[in-house]
Amino acid sequence: MFRKFINIFYPFTCPLCGEILSGKRKICRECEKSVKLIREPKCQKCGKALNTDERIYCNDCKNRKRHFEQGVAVFEHQGKLRESIYRFKYDNARFYAQYYAEETVKMYGTLFRKWKIDAIVPVPVHKVRELKRGYNQALVFAEAVAERVDIPVEKRLMIRTKNTVPQKELEGNMRYLNLQNAFAVDCERIKGIQNILLVDDIFTTGSTVDACSAILKKAGAKKVYVLCISAGMD
Repeated sequence: MFRKFINIFYPFTCPLCGEILSGKRKICRECEKSVKLIREPKCQKCGKALNTDERIYCNDCKNRKRHFEQGVAVFEHQGKLRESIYRFKYDNARFYAQYYAEETVKMYGTLFRKWKIDAIVPVPVHKVRELKRGYNQALVFAEAVAERVDIPVEKRLMIRTKNTVPQKELEGNMRYLNLQNAFAVDCERIKGIQNILLVDDIFTTGSTVDACSAILKKAGAKKVYVLCISAGMD
């Protein structure tokens, strides 16, 4: 009843094509058929889609030491999904998180239990950027996942101390250098938290989640796992 009332004034739209949805659907039927979920073959470290089953790791994971134990992503970052993430991130389409989270739990809910996650931690954005945007998209997604798996979100455990250049504007090692000393951890809040699920929106080279994982472990976390909405192909 409540959703029907809300839909009169604020209709829910498909997160991929923008079509108005009816009932309880969170994606239209046509987009549901075409959306590309990340399946095997995929990198056994970061979860990025591979173009061959002859390899175990993507090039980034093969050539770099990772600070996280394992990562997963739900969608291939291309086509309509790429546009969807952009709207989710910059155009206040926060309700898209409900669809992303449902697909996440379908694919990885059992895996999260296997990992014995104590807390979900969103990758923080700098306060200047969050004030301009109005929200942290990683936190919105993290909370939507948390509702479905009954794991607490620790949204104040990490902060971003530097307003860094957007990673998409950099390449290679510059992405890693850009994030040096960019994060800090509340050492009181992390006490008693051993296994963390670190959440972000997009996985490309993994430099952001690597930097976060390193400082979380330095602060006392035993294991850090990574979840992203989407990831580019190797």
